[in-house]
Amino acid sequence: MHRMLRAVAIMALLVQISPARATGDAEQGARIFRACSVCHSLTPGRHMTGPSLAGVWGRKAGTAPGFARYSEALKSSGVIWNAETLDAWLTDPRSFIPNNRMTFPGIDDAVARVDLIAYLETAASNQAQAEGGSENGGMMGGMSGAVPSLRNIASDQQVTAIRYCGDTYSVTTKSGEVLQFWERNLRFKTDSSDTGPLKGVPALVRAGMMGDRASVIFAAPDEISALIEPKC
Repeated sequence: MHRMLRAVAIMALLVQISPARATGDAEQGARIFRACSVCHSLTPGRHMTGPSLAGVWGRKAGTAPGFARYSEALKSSGVIWNAETLDAWLTDPRSFIPNNRMTFPGIDDAVARVDLIAYLETAASNQAQAEGGSENGGMMGGMSGAVPSLRNIASDQQVTAIRYCGDTYSVTTKSGEVLQFWERNLRFKTDSSDTGPLKGVPALVRAGMMGDRASVIFAAPDEISALIEPKC
């Protein structure tokens, strides 16, 4: 009987603390957000694969200023982002708002969701204070999902010429280095943001464990074809 009562007491305690704490740990949520920062920033107007999450708290879904890739499902959902709706979204985005474009499958751990939501709420509060003239620091520093600037890059990243021959791109940098890439391993991208490259100074961003992949990032689409010269 005592064991049964003890088991009931433990289960009651678990019900009280699960599926999540009543108050999330924003510092732990900041660590969890690192995975989110691959696609989302917390910098106002800095959109990536997904929209900036700056000011997401209390905002209507599908309305981040300047983000043009929302699904119709999200824009017409009428959802307002708060603790309850963010928890439902982070649990299973596809079930919460069917036919949206979010590829993220969701977070099963309820405590992790509460921590992440606490971080987003804290970030929104700090942003509001910053806009009101207060300083913003502490755990938010370095966690805005900011993308490294391509404005002041080294000479070995500044692309001056690109030749295309057969299945190979030869990329010449300002430092005089010529790098060759199989055509499927070199990507051409644009970044028109304040952290993107200067006009006429495309940036070479290397990738791949073997250094055999890279992206050339331009300030605008019209620069791409202008720089590539078909020549063997």
